[in-house]
Amino acid sequence: MPKIQSPKGTRDFYPAEMAWHQHLMEMWRRVSIRNGFEQVDGPIFETLDLYKVKSGEGIVSELFSFRRENGKTDFAIRPEFTPTLARMVAQQANSLPKPIKWFCTPNFCRAERPQRGRLREFWQWNVDLLGLDSPAADAEVIFTLVDFLAECGLTKEQVKVKISHRDVVSEILGKLGVPADKRVDAFNLLDARDKMSPEDFTEAAGNLGMDPSKVQRFEEVCRRKYPAGDLDHLARSLAMDQAPADLAALDEQLAAFGIAEWCEYDLGIVRGLAYYTGTVFEVHETTGVERAVAGGGRYDKLIELFDGPPTPAIGFGMGDVVLTNLLHDKGLIPDNVMPRPDAFVFAASDDASAKVSGITAQLRRAGLHARMSYKTTRNVGKLLKDAQKARARFAVIVGDGIELKNLETGEQSAVELGELTQRLGG
Repeated sequence: MPKIQSPKGTRDFYPAEMAWHQHLMEMWRRVSIRNGFEQVDGPIFETLDLYKVKSGEGIVSELFSFRRENGKTDFAIRPEFTPTLARMVAQQANSLPKPIKWFCTPNFCRAERPQRGRLREFWQWNVDLLGLDSPAADAEVIFTLVDFLAECGLTKEQVKVKISHRDVVSEILGKLGVPADKRVDAFNLLDARDKMSPEDFTEAAGNLGMDPSKVQRFEEVCRRKYPAGDLDHLARSLAMDQAPADLAALDEQLAAFGIAEWCEYDLGIVRGLAYYTGTVFEVHETTGVERAVAGGGRYDKLIELFDGPPTPAIGFGMGDVVLTNLLHDKGLIPDNVMPRPDAFVFAASDDASAKVSGITAQLRRAGLHARMSYKTTRNVGKLLKDAQKARARFAVIVGDGIELKNLETGEQSAVELGELTQRLGG
């Protein structure tokens, strides 16, 4: 029988990997809750039509889809959460309190070629704020993202939130000669620019109706970066009398939230997805080694596509794969995320071995994390090494009596069974 491997583009989570995974999930949850977001989730599969409404027929080839036995309904395993969120909001829009502040941390599947930073199955942190059409809402969502980056130990020198605005970019494209019916193509070109050679980029930009001088200007505009808080510089480079109002209002709020130093304006960031309507942003590692760590923006028309009322909305998604690569490269993956036992119980003699199970059970009933040795050896030195390898706080040595050894300080003393739980902190 051939050896069966895990499906390509997926991961097996052994205890150490699972401990990091759970640690990351808890970090996402903790940051979300302290920023006022409430947790939601939806089904792991939806009707295929749900994804077609948002992304068109082209999305079908990127999905793992299947059909019910009656042959009447096609389904797909979720590749993202935004369509589910839009459906959920549309279904109960009139009864949901505003603003809606939701987050989730589901797993997703996409039928695409695995590569560094992109797998077929992954987990993603989604944060969305709906019902507020204001730069303050945009800044609060970006603040939540920055709050998490700082929680991970990343600094503003290591990562930047690159911000743009699709209306501003559209206006610039118009001035460069790109007709309105080709703006979406121009957005897609901008979104793909880092994957193209300069020659291919120039040719594609020319096909949008720009002459060579404007192609050059187009490339300059989309590759230049402007620090938040310095919109005058951006306005001058765009030959504008003043900075675009949309960016000026956002800039003021970024300063108010204290995150301007984490942000910069990059008009080459447009997010190729057609449902974005205004502010868009991505998080990038400053050396450019990794693909975008997170991305999002404003999607004010999406809820209406699902028969809901007009609902302004902004949100982002952050995948676990790129983030984990980045934190690993920066040495920011914690060493000790495995659960730490309060006690490691073992017998120092054969006669005492019968007591170990009962003592362990007593500690567990008291809410303590207690492990016990399954070895037959009574060599206390070797068993203490096992306790230290498990990173236990204390060793409970069961003999004629009970000895409690603090594995951090080395202190050891006799203890009565009735005092053991209290001594361990339970």
